Amino acid sequence: MAPNGSAERPVGSDSPPVAGPASDLDLLRAHVAGDRDAFAELLRRHRDRLWAVALRTLGDREEAADALQDALLSAHRAAGRFRGDSAVTTWLHRIVVNACLDRIRRRQAHPTVPLPDGVRDVAGATGGTEPAAPVPDHDTALVVREALAALPVEQRAALILVDVQGYPVAEVARILEVAEGTVKSRCARGRARLAAALGYLRRPPEQPLSDGGMPAVTGRNQQPRGGVRSVSGRPRREANQEEL
Repeated sequence: MAPNGSAERPVGSDSPPVAGPASDLDLLRAHVAGDRDAFAELLRRHRDRLWAVALRTLGDREEAADALQDALLSAHRAAGRFRGDSAVTTWLHRIVVNACLDRIRRRQAHPTVPLPDGVRDVAGATGGTEPAAPVPDHDTALVVREALAALPVEQRAALILVDVQGYPVAEVARILEVAEGTVKSRCARGRARLAAALGYLRRPPEQPLSDGGMPAVTGRNQQPRGGVRSVSGRPRREANQEEL
């Protein structure tokens, strides 16, 4: 210890003491103060999780990329108005979720009607409709994603944040700016809708068919080893020999 009470440095060491990594709040304040690299570092820390929330909420990569870009631009501009009453990550997630929900609501208010499959719209075509190719079986992930997309937007946002992303209910309540009980209620109603929509995925598979289209032989429908038995209970081969 030095005479003045300060910590001694090793002899010959002129390097300043090593500082720990800046907190999210420090980076946001530095950005507001004019540091051009601070916001980029903040995004580097959290972009992957923000992207996952946007993608799973919207279910479309292009829509999610646009929503995330809009949200980050809003956060960049509104950083000076951050009050500090929640974590910076909570504030960022709130902006991203709101951007996604706004897009969903606009899409529902102005739905687009895609052209039917197989319709030709080429000059000189003879007209008519091509037979559509058979739709392949959807894998489970796609079916679940479509079921999520069919939920009301509030239930979808709560379920994705709690069940998919794994955020605590209290944190999700702060992100969505609702009471914790509201988050739990939305999750419960969303899970009930998903269970009704995806219940068929839990049904046991039907008995497999053999190549000839008949039920495959299993342990329950195998015949006795002694051959087919007659009405008397003896093997039919022995019964036929007695008749001769």
